[in-house]
Amino acid sequence: MKQLTFVFVCMLSLVFALPMEAETLDRDWEDEIIYFLMVDRFHNGNPDNDYAVNTRDPLAYHGGDFEGIIKKLDYIKEMGFTAIWLSPVVQNEEKGYHGYWAEDFYNTEEHFGTLEEFKKLVNEAHKRDIKIILDLVVNHTGYKHPWLNDPEKQDWFHEDNPIINWNNQTEVENGRLAGLPDLAQENPEVKDYLIEMAKWWIKETDIDGFRLDTVKHVPKWFWEEFAKEVKSVKENFFLIGEVWHNDAQYVASYVETGIDSVLDYPFYNVANSIFLSPDQSLGKLEAVWKRNQSLYKNPYVLGNFLDNHDNPRFTRMVLERGEDPVDRWKMALTYMYTAPGIPIIYYGTEVALDGGNDPDNRRMMEFSDHELVDYISRLGEIRQTYPSLRRGDFDFLLDQGGFAIYERSYGDEKVLVAINNTSENQSYTISGEDFPNAELRPLLSVAKPIKEGKNGYTISLAGETAEIYLIESNSSSFTSYLPIIFGVLGLVAVSGAIVWLRKRKK
Repeated sequence: MKQLTFVFVCMLSLVFALPMEAETLDRDWEDEIIYFLMVDRFHNGNPDNDYAVNTRDPLAYHGGDFEGIIKKLDYIKEMGFTAIWLSPVVQNEEKGYHGYWAEDFYNTEEHFGTLEEFKKLVNEAHKRDIKIILDLVVNHTGYKHPWLNDPEKQDWFHEDNPIINWNNQTEVENGRLAGLPDLAQENPEVKDYLIEMAKWWIKETDIDGFRLDTVKHVPKWFWEEFAKEVKSVKENFFLIGEVWHNDAQYVASYVETGIDSVLDYPFYNVANSIFLSPDQSLGKLEAVWKRNQSLYKNPYVLGNFLDNHDNPRFTRMVLERGEDPVDRWKMALTYMYTAPGIPIIYYGTEVALDGGNDPDNRRMMEFSDHELVDYISRLGEIRQTYPSLRRGDFDFLLDQGGFAIYERSYGDEKVLVAINNTSENQSYTISGEDFPNAELRPLLSVAKPIKEGKNGYTISLAGETAEIYLIESNSSSFTSYLPIIFGVLGLVAVSGAIVWLRKRKK
């Protein structure tokens, strides 16, 4: 009995000596990194569904499909993305490659693949722990939808009036956007159809969220009922809305309907004005965050973006200013990945894809071993490793011209981010009182840690570069090795116990 007790104690010491996992957090939507792609313009995986494909016509189908996305899921995963936002996949009319001209809300577009193939895409994404967000349109149909010729559905649409006064909310909600037939959600049959259709896609395909198109063109009362009904189908189902407006209060008002988040257009406007050219202060972004804190219950789930399918590509706008898009992208991406909010990266960003106004900003994806692929992958790894970058407090320590330093903190974890948005080398010394007995370990580069000097910690950056620093306490340098030390001692103890028992047996 004493022998067994001795072995048990040795084994117990080994268990407690093994390195313990860091505190794990339940993954929620503020922890996601979203990759937005247009199905038709991403990757052609099945040439058999290339009906009337014409890659020379920017308004025609180019061949991207569900199979193409499946074949590139590992590519997306390796860059650190945890969710994919897909452009609409419902059956569209001729040249509706983008998905926003619905012809049949309950069927997939034949150029993309079958419903079963779409289910396979969702399933394969889930196997890789990637969520799928589907773009959904309930404001309008395509120009030639069959309902337009159905005598029994004439009251399913608003009158054929264009939107003239964009400050008139009634016109915005009832007028025709780009001439598209505007659905009358106040008609109970229309309302029920749209809500049941949305619920069907969740039940049938197991998607994880909707990106809601043209939110401001649909009445708020509809979104209230829609959100309640749709969220009842699947736990933690995510709704992120497109409220294309420059007024932050106007945009935020739609979250009160039950929509979880919005694409942060006010952020987009400010971030573009800062990162498109050097010497722009990042201070306005701090103001955006403080405003969002007052406007939103959970500002950490807002969608931050610098590129999308409705505006000229960030690369194009940088090139027009005579700047290097790669340097500009690195600084902008560093901010997006380390500031509060969900980073949403438009396909092609990882290769600095060029493009002007729609449809030029929707070019076919060009896969290559671009340096931004590695940079985005590293940013994704860092963001997922440190909760402070996803959930932490956000405090600016320096805003000096185009040189900024800010801190993210969550519990005992502290991370500093430095961005030099100038063409000259910049340095700044942070008081040692702020981080006593510590060192700043770079996470983006292989530079040596910054140790405390006579006046504190001096951060130096070359022009148009960025760095992320983990603040490590020197007192923890030895204790970080204790689990390994005790693990070895535990193994030695167990080995000794086995030898001792064998000798006793002999």
